[in-house]
Amino acid sequence: MSNFAAAEALVRKTLVWDNHACLPLRPQDYEFFARLKSVAASGVDVISVNVGFGPVPLGRHEAMIAGLTRWLDRESDWCQLVRSVADIEAAREQGKLGVFFDVEGMAPLDAGGEELVEPWRQAGVGWMLVAYNAANRAGSGCTDDTDDGLTDHGKRILAEMRRVGMIACCSHTGHRTAMEVMEQAQAPVIFSHSNPAAVFAHYRNIPDELIRACAETGGVVGINGIGSFLGDSPASVARVADHIEHVASLVGTDHVGLGLDYVFDKQELVDYLAAMPDLFPDTASLENATSMIGPQQISAIAAELLARGADSGAVRNILGENWLRVARTVWR
Repeated sequence: MSNFAAAEALVRKTLVWDNHACLPLRPQDYEFFARLKSVAASGVDVISVNVGFGPVPLGRHEAMIAGLTRWLDRESDWCQLVRSVADIEAAREQGKLGVFFDVEGMAPLDAGGEELVEPWRQAGVGWMLVAYNAANRAGSGCTDDTDDGLTDHGKRILAEMRRVGMIACCSHTGHRTAMEVMEQAQAPVIFSHSNPAAVFAHYRNIPDELIRACAETGGVVGINGIGSFLGDSPASVARVADHIEHVASLVGTDHVGLGLDYVFDKQELVDYLAAMPDLFPDTASLENATSMIGPQQISAIAAELLARGADSGAVRNILGENWLRVARTVWR
């Protein structure tokens, strides 16, 4: 059996979880939402989709949650909203794609406190990251000149997230802030979609010390498939495997997964890059920013890992079992 045939067989029988994808932030754009059917057809069992990032207003976050929830209910014959591990298991038994939500940064909570955390968790938000590139009241972002660390406001939000069972994420977050999140963590902390800087130096990628600290919490680093962060254009499966192998060499295959960061509407991405140069300071090459590996290439990633000598157990962990372990530990 070829590596690709073996990989396809492995994908069919194991849990496959992509921990971050970007649907357009248009609450009623059902045409684009329906593209998740291709994700389900590729063998993915669970996918996390964003409902907002950084400076996107609170109202847009709320509208996205409401719009996606309505759409998932309408499309319940093939997909469903998952809020718990039991929901994931039930969806998989029925052959449905499990979908949950993520929030990219605590900026929507700047004006208030932590009162939104519990209702968002109940609505299906599985993880929230601290800061999206730029600082907010909770902590600093990875593009800030100065990282002032995790604030008291951020600590209160994180405590509420622990209480209600929402996973803390440090992708896009400043390195000092991320380290302080993990130092005070009482549960696994993740990098949902961050690549190792040792493989390719980029402000969005993370140093080995943060990878080790993440693993020490019991967390997982999700490798993304964006050419700008892979150090590769066009983005390639081989380069994704390079980043996976580096994390595995540092902390083992129990602490690496996939968070491909695939953008379903590339024009929306181009528009954001043009409109927010301070938030996205390296937009000189749109070719790199819009070149990406998507969920449909997960079988190819598995085949590449098998070809490089990874055993099937390690590949199963990377494809989804590691994310499931974190969810079992944190989600309520």
